[in-house]
Amino acid sequence: MSVDFVAVDVETANADVGSVCVVGIVAVQAGRVQDVWERLLDPQVPVSPLNTQVHGITTGDLAGLPRLWEAWSDIEKRLANRIVVSHTMFDRVALTAAAERAGLRMFAARWLDSAGVARRTWPQFAHRGWGLASVAAYLGVRFEHHHAGEDARVAAEIVIRACAITGRSPGDWLASSRS
Repeated sequence: MSVDFVAVDVETANADVGSVCVVGIVAVQAGRVQDVWERLLDPQVPVSPLNTQVHGITTGDLAGLPRLWEAWSDIEKRLANRIVVSHTMFDRVALTAAAERAGLRMFAARWLDSAGVARRTWPQFAHRGWGLASVAAYLGVRFEHHHAGEDARVAAEIVIRACAITGRSPGDWLASSRS
């Protein structure tokens, strides 16, 4: 069974889903995390106080950093034409909205929701409680929540463990989610 995929998480500057200010990407090969890549980005919009409370990033922290279009080739190189895991589809929606705002073409990928995988693997998450922190606590995974690289790592760990328990590959999860 091949357990190769990438996981992604983004943080946003404010309530605008396209205001991506951090991208975290984790590469998984043979069921093991091989690489964690994270980039802070200048979303060219202010960071709201509420979002700063969530992830600790301020507008000043992002000033002068690369903008999405300047990091896009690195992001695309890591995610394009791969199975991409995110915990819920928020990250896919946010990345797509940010790309559209920047005039970038969204890359092709096969998206897998780790929250859906958790709901189908562990019965206690079937109807509620499948948030990243709850599933991580159940699995005994420690992490710094709302840090994109860490959140991507936990989403990856959920899929890795679900594959080990069920004997299903990420491709199998994708195929079964369409049936």
